[in-house]
Amino acid sequence: MKKLYSGPEKRGLFWFRHDLRLHDNPALVTLSEQVDELLCVFIIDPRWFKSSHFQSAHMGDKRWAFLQQSLSNLQDNLQQQGHQLFVLEGETLAVLDALIGSYTPNIVASGMHPGVYERQQWQRLKQKQPDVHFIQENAHSLFQPDTLPFEIEFLPASFTPFRKRVEDQSVALALPAPTALPPAPDLPWLSSKNMDLTKKATGLVFTGGEDAGLAQLEYTLFTSHNIKNYKQTRNGLDGWDYSSKLSPWLANGCLSVRQVLTELTRYESEYEKNDSTYWLYFELLWREYFQWHLFKYQSKLFQFSGTQDTRPLTTFIAPRFAMWCQGQTPYPIVNACMKQLNHTGYMSNRGRQLVASCLVNELGVDWRFGAAYFEQQLIDFDVASNWGNWQYLAGVGVDPRGHRRFDLAKQTQQYDPNGEFVRQWAGDTHVNGIDQTDAADWPFE
Repeated sequence: MKKLYSGPEKRGLFWFRHDLRLHDNPALVTLSEQVDELLCVFIIDPRWFKSSHFQSAHMGDKRWAFLQQSLSNLQDNLQQQGHQLFVLEGETLAVLDALIGSYTPNIVASGMHPGVYERQQWQRLKQKQPDVHFIQENAHSLFQPDTLPFEIEFLPASFTPFRKRVEDQSVALALPAPTALPPAPDLPWLSSKNMDLTKKATGLVFTGGEDAGLAQLEYTLFTSHNIKNYKQTRNGLDGWDYSSKLSPWLANGCLSVRQVLTELTRYESEYEKNDSTYWLYFELLWREYFQWHLFKYQSKLFQFSGTQDTRPLTTFIAPRFAMWCQGQTPYPIVNACMKQLNHTGYMSNRGRQLVASCLVNELGVDWRFGAAYFEQQLIDFDVASNWGNWQYLAGVGVDPRGHRRFDLAKQTQQYDPNGEFVRQWAGDTHVNGIDQTDAADWPFE
């Protein structure tokens, strides 16, 4: 493409992806130190909203609303430093390729991500632009590949040995937000293509963005002190204070996982260190394990037989999948959880286990359709944690026990003994039985 811009000799382009924040963004800091001018972009790919092979889109309306809020907040924070975030629409690599040809940056930078698609995109961009210098740094996880006590290929086969190897290792402190960035270029031809985010999305229980994520971290730890009882309350089904609620901001990169650990460590130093504060770290390590699990196994995380090469006796049965998605199964607790998900874009961790067990074990449906539906619906969708957890429950992933099946009646009695949650979400509106289709002997591939 014809060059449209002539500016300072050292020009940088920062591609925001899963790191929608200024704090603890080492790639942004490194790039800023090496250029005289900085262009910041985020790209909306229309393919995110199209149905996939598993009958769900990559991004549903709740995820999209949260993302819009997050981008709007990032724009605001950049504007406070005299900057602008250009939100562009189109096929990602085509947009970047054209933008590099027009703006001619010397350096392109972005955060590292363990995802298969994300890593492929980065490599393809580098191949298409051999004259550009590329910077990629990791702030998506607690550890770096070279700080893990093992090579990625020798990642432990299950969580517990991983945890025992890493939980006492030091983690780098989160970086503060930069106090100044190189000036932004004046690009009228690009400004006309910038997506309008002034009409902020509404209707979410959560508010997207770095500011809201940092505020929730402060609330969980230092304002409410809910963290003191986290281990006892974390299996709640509804409400705000039973869990940390940090996952949406972590998943979208509005909040750094290292920032969470930095503040958790400060809380333990200034106030109290107990089983509950440890348990939040324990769950951050679960998240960490799945990131490196994806990094190691890549596309096997999306295959029917999973990382264990075990073919479950399930298939795709359209009516059963539809009743599950709509919260119309014979199981009130499952229905309530699914209606909560569809209405809010969020579901408790306990609820996710129950509905996943129902889809796989009671309805006999291929686990990948459930994982894809979660990907579409959850505002805290994280590719590694989502697909890794679904494999875990379906018995094809990292669970050493091999297969998890929850007694839904027992779980209902334990976690909703008075039926309040089921009534809140009209879970008792359901069918009386399951169709008699028997497809257990011909798994879908």
